[in-house]
Amino acid sequence: TLARHLDQVRPGGALLYDPKVLDLTVHKLPMLDHRVADALSERFGKLDPSLKEILQAYVEAGVQPLPYPFEEVADRIGAELGVPSLQARRTLNTIAVAASLHFLGFPLEPLLEALALQFKGKVLELNQKVAEAVYREEVPRLPFQLPLNGYEPGRVYLTGAQAAALGKLAGGLRFQTYYPISPATDESTYLEAHSAFQGADVAVVQTEDEIAAVTMAVGAALTGAKAATATSGPGFSLMAEGMGFAGMIEAPLVVTLYQRGGPSTGLPTRTEQGDLMFAIRGGHGEYPRLVLASGDILDAFLDAQKALAWAWRYQTVVVHLLDKFLASMAQSLPKEALKVLSLDGEKRLTPRKEGFGPYERYAPSEDGISPFIPIGTPGGFYWMTSDEHDLEGHITEDIPLREYQMEKRMQKLKTAQEEIPLEDQYTLYRDGEVLVLGWGTVKGTLLEALDHLPGVGYLHLRLLWPFPEIGPLLEGKRLITVEHNYSGQLADLVQQETLKRVHHRIVKYNGRPITLDEAVEALEQVLAGRAPERLVLRRGV
Repeated sequence: TLARHLDQVRPGGALLYDPKVLDLTVHKLPMLDHRVADALSERFGKLDPSLKEILQAYVEAGVQPLPYPFEEVADRIGAELGVPSLQARRTLNTIAVAASLHFLGFPLEPLLEALALQFKGKVLELNQKVAEAVYREEVPRLPFQLPLNGYEPGRVYLTGAQAAALGKLAGGLRFQTYYPISPATDESTYLEAHSAFQGADVAVVQTEDEIAAVTMAVGAALTGAKAATATSGPGFSLMAEGMGFAGMIEAPLVVTLYQRGGPSTGLPTRTEQGDLMFAIRGGHGEYPRLVLASGDILDAFLDAQKALAWAWRYQTVVVHLLDKFLASMAQSLPKEALKVLSLDGEKRLTPRKEGFGPYERYAPSEDGISPFIPIGTPGGFYWMTSDEHDLEGHITEDIPLREYQMEKRMQKLKTAQEEIPLEDQYTLYRDGEVLVLGWGTVKGTLLEALDHLPGVGYLHLRLLWPFPEIGPLLEGKRLITVEHNYSGQLADLVQQETLKRVHHRIVKYNGRPITLDEAVEALEQVLAGRAPERLVLRRGV
């Protein structure tokens, strides 16, 4: 932190550090990459500046230094408890947290409760004793404090991945597949630990790869079970063919896509919104799919339910977009906000009394949705193939049948666009002659930015495909998009679907989320006429 966060602590802030490290130089720090070390060397005009010199720069910037001998404290507490030094030093993270909270005047009891949620047995006992020992020491009080706000009963503390998992449970999920990949794995492991819901268990299966994950989920859906899979960019690439198969046979499927920095392995532990176009267009050929993006933790819970409901209503693939930032962020929500939605509309066929025999699985329908019956149902025999097929599922290359099937399948997009409520497609939080458009996790930052930007509006898009009819809302406006990717994919999509010019694209692609300060400063540059058409945000550590 001493070396890496020099420009991140504001004047009046405080820096907690171990004085033992001050004699180290930046090029001797094993966890500091060479680029940062070289930049510090250039900044201080020395080949290898010491942390003592960097600390002085903090002080000159108005930051209060707080020396605290972490390792000495660990050794001393270990001796008091009769614990070997090496074992005591394993609690350095707890010591750092406890010391930070102690300096801020935060009470000890909530910290002990938090440790009890993290550790068990002797490890818990040691960490709690270490925290108590830190709190027994006299430390100076900082001018700013962190008071305990008090416990509000009836609140639930969730990450975005956990919220999506609970949303699936609330939506009736019965089968989930996954292959481990960051950051999507957290959702499936949480489901494994909390799979019992409303008297029914959810089967969670870790497969050998993503191809197996998507096809197994399709198979489960065909039996009548609400099924889903969760993955990130590289895994989503492997799932493209399986998703096309689901689109061809009109199987309900939810794919939860946790975006991260790409391409290839990219930035597995960093955030990005680089998969928008891939989610909409990924795969060969054309088939109807819905793409829904969540903007915050409550959205993730509610949207997971909607994704399952829409997959079954329209008998097709629904891609639910989240990202690493949303997956890992946490928030406490009132329980009453976590509503189980009443969403219906499935077209299921009643088994025929006359018994076994074929039926027209792909029968004509004005809305493009043919009645569905789970495989294995008596009186519900039909053929299933990834080839083009006739009404009963037999392979065909007949021209009228091919045209009919393509048009029938694609009709689902129009039906969905007409049926899905506008509030589930987009939200115009505020109108203005200058209108900002965003999707996903830029939502919170941009809503807060509105408080600093009078006259600026914000349109948040939730349903990205089929694309909402927002053209009239954009008429005569100066349009700005804000997103976490290189090219400004939302801007391309808006221009393609509305024929309205996006005047400015504000983008960030270094894996770090857009901050409030960045967003406000960038939008102020645009308003002042000082910004290029494409403005890149570069902050982060």
